[in-house]
Amino acid sequence: MFLGDNSGTAPAGFADSILRFALDSAFANRYAYCSYTNDAAADNISLLFYDKTKFGFTGIVVTYSNVTDFSTYKLYYKSSGLITGDTIFLYVTLNHTQSGNSSTTRNAQISGEMSQLASIFTALPNMLNMGDFNTHNSSEGCYQTLVSPSNPAFAFSDPPFYPDATYVYPADWDNNPLDFAKNLTTSTRSSSSVPNSCGTSGGGKSWYDHIFLSPPLVSGTMRMRYIPHSYFAVGNDGNRTGISINGLPVNTSAPASVIQAIFQMSNKYPVMASLEVDTSTLVSIVSTRLQSSFAVCYPVHQQLRIRLEGFEKYNTIRVESKDMLGHNISENEVPSADGIIQIPFNGPPGSYILELYNGGSLLGKTLFTK
Repeated sequence: MFLGDNSGTAPAGFADSILRFALDSAFANRYAYCSYTNDAAADNISLLFYDKTKFGFTGIVVTYSNVTDFSTYKLYYKSSGLITGDTIFLYVTLNHTQSGNSSTTRNAQISGEMSQLASIFTALPNMLNMGDFNTHNSSEGCYQTLVSPSNPAFAFSDPPFYPDATYVYPADWDNNPLDFAKNLTTSTRSSSSVPNSCGTSGGGKSWYDHIFLSPPLVSGTMRMRYIPHSYFAVGNDGNRTGISINGLPVNTSAPASVIQAIFQMSNKYPVMASLEVDTSTLVSIVSTRLQSSFAVCYPVHQQLRIRLEGFEKYNTIRVESKDMLGHNISENEVPSADGIIQIPFNGPPGSYILELYNGGSLLGKTLFTK
């Protein structure tokens, strides 16, 4: 869950109030919020809330500051695989770009954000890039930086365009809001003073808020996958162009209490997307009949530790690591023995493929994240 705060006092007040009066009242002690940054000394910040029963928070990977902070958070999925080091990670980058008709500043903000990510990762891992992008159309430079960069390994997807194919590019939701009526996120209110003077008015008129998906979340190659057509704007029934979320005709897309809560809470419609997780073992054992298994032990730093079981039958094994584009990162021939082997690993933070060979025979492969 992403929330922006304009009070300048979060999270000591704002985030705790969300927990106490909203999340905890419905699901006691189930949610938490991540630590935050405000290196830009802005009067608004972004907050990430997460379900503690499903995820754990590892830390902030990187922050880019330009008017506001653009921080990337690292979460891990809680599953029984944690016992063997079989971990699925999800990265979330939060955005709140500069609003206004000119896209110059937000183009620079997203360009800087993506440059920071490229300095950390060799290719995008499981990552959601989400927030208030303030984009008026798909042709803006910042939008194109996200969906059509020079390096396809860093290309995000906007679900209603891909993979859902509800719309096609180019798209101009600012000048043609009716064409994108069900995805408009600004504004839930027709008046600038009701229920308060915070936020914009005019009813549904543009689509500023997005959840972008990294390639692995579309393909599911890292065991977490976007569920097609699950993306939607909560409380937007497609009939809100120019009118409030609680205006006529009666909005039945959510319970009346939810419709009213969104109206009171913000001038933005929340957007949602669902992900599914493959909780089966990461290890792809070619030699299952040989009763062999292995797993990467976490955390991964400058040494790669691998737990082996059933490999004592081999004299040596070759351990190869590759980035997500298939480029070799390291290759080591090591004596084979059950237990934990340790080999040097100098790859930058990112996601990798680990393969084990005996001679020319592939014994198994898995994914791991540094």
